[in-house]
Amino acid sequence: MKVTWDQNTCSHAGKCVQGSPSVFKVEDGKFVIDETGAPEEEIRNTVSQCPSGALTIED
Repeated sequence: MKVTWDQNTCSHAGKCVQGSPSVFKVEDGKFVIDETGAPEEEIRNTVSQCPSGALTIED
């Protein structure tokens, strides 16, 4: 599973950072995705709640 983020689509609602803070983080001003930070089911659930659709999953 690979999670990708489209910065041009992102509305910066923060649902990802709030939903899975161990996966979706801002470090040194850059958005970071750590796919090992949570179980796959949790990541999929958080991605599905992205209001702008900026997050996608490739299997």
